[in-house]
Amino acid sequence: MKAGFWVAPEGADEAMTILPIGVEEDTQARRISLLATGEGEALAKACPRVRDMLPKIVAALENQKAGAPGQLFDLTEFSADEKRLLSEAIGDGEVGGVASTPDGVVAQIQEANMAGLWRVRFTAADGQLFADYLEVSALPEIARRAALVNGRPLTIGAPPEGAMNVMPLLQEISARSEAWKEGDPTHTITFSLLPMNPVDMSFLQQNLGPGSVKLISKGYGACRVHSTGAKHVWSVQYFNASDEIVLDTLEIGAPPAAACAADEDFIDSAERLREIEEAYFA
Repeated sequence: MKAGFWVAPEGADEAMTILPIGVEEDTQARRISLLATGEGEALAKACPRVRDMLPKIVAALENQKAGAPGQLFDLTEFSADEKRLLSEAIGDGEVGGVASTPDGVVAQIQEANMAGLWRVRFTAADGQLFADYLEVSALPEIARRAALVNGRPLTIGAPPEGAMNVMPLLQEISARSEAWKEGDPTHTITFSLLPMNPVDMSFLQQNLGPGSVKLISKGYGACRVHSTGAKHVWSVQYFNASDEIVLDTLEIGAPPAAACAADEDFIDSAERLREIEEAYFA
């Protein structure tokens, strides 16, 4: 069992890798090889809706700001070939995960190779895909909404025997969670700076509870971002190449920056997508 605020059940380490259905590890190589082939050229000619959409996505990226509402591009009615071509063009980036709602709907989230451009696919409780779109935003709106809808005010139970510092910490989390509003700075709690014994950590996990948003960023090392069951409270854990936790925190506030695109990312992504569009679709 790995140490930290969020702990996988014994023997269930595979649950710590959260990626949408259909994600493949060699996406970048696959994208380049297909678009540079005769098959890719033929697909580009046969899919005018993809050719028409790409410049619009570039424009959306150029005008997007991190704090602004996202812009959507619906793919639900696209053919399999159109979706395949578009997937090859945008690739898969570092951030992926899932967000779920109380009615059983699950959103599969995957960042493109261009930060700030996301593929979001919705499946119903029966597993059927019913919505598929691209979103230009810092983080897909469904991730924000799912965390809020499933978040609750923190209710603190009676302290267990052997607790040391968890009660004042829970009071701090509760007060900051209730007081936080959009635009306020994030408050970070770093567990390595706190003397927390196993009883404290277990009681903290029990009171916060699990959330509905699970994201993993696979940059240098890895970062796992989970919403908790408490409103505006996120678990953010950083790992080294050996899958050991090097920083274990709670963030109280907006969705953590580790999972979000910044203003400068949109400009860089617009330039990269424009280069692909001009090289393979013009």
